[in-house]
Amino acid sequence: MTSEKESFTIWMKSLVFHGNGCTVFDSNGEIVYRIDNYNTKSSNEVYLMDLQGKVLFSIRRKKLSIFGHWDIYRWSGSQMKKWFQARKNCNILGGDMACQVTLGHDEAKSSRYIILGLTGKLEFKITDNRGELVAEVRPKQLSSGLMLGDDVLTLVVEPQIDHSIIMALVTVYGLMTDKI
Repeated sequence: MTSEKESFTIWMKSLVFHGNGCTVFDSNGEIVYRIDNYNTKSSNEVYLMDLQGKVLFSIRRKKLSIFGHWDIYRWSGSQMKKWFQARKNCNILGGDMACQVTLGHDEAKSSRYIILGLTGKLEFKITDNRGELVAEVRPKQLSSGLMLGDDVLTLVVEPQIDHSIIMALVTVYGLMTDKI
């Protein structure tokens, strides 16, 4: 979390040989997060890790969920605790895809986020329960105007937002669109 808006680069490639996932770099070009599933693309479980490989979150697709439901677990040491869940809602006619994410289990104390994007695309916005923008993902564009391709994205996170939560939400959206 920082007091200023921060930008990250997401490269939709895993650092693990024959792995599926992505790598996240800060504005200085340093690796800050890795997402790997050690299995096949669109598997039932992926891991969000820091640079050292410490698991921060594991994201599991609920079994028997045809419409898209994921449980997100936060890791602390070797313990994991169910922390939030995400549900996918699609507007079949318009091509928009929305995901509602609830952090916490107590309705009165829980936080909600909405991820809104286009079906099949990795370009989307994340808003909080007040509708305020907290993060945005879009294709990476150099200052010269050159686009870097479908597998290189820019993530912009607003001030005072926990980056690891945003990365967990980005991971969920990647799973929903079958990009991770």
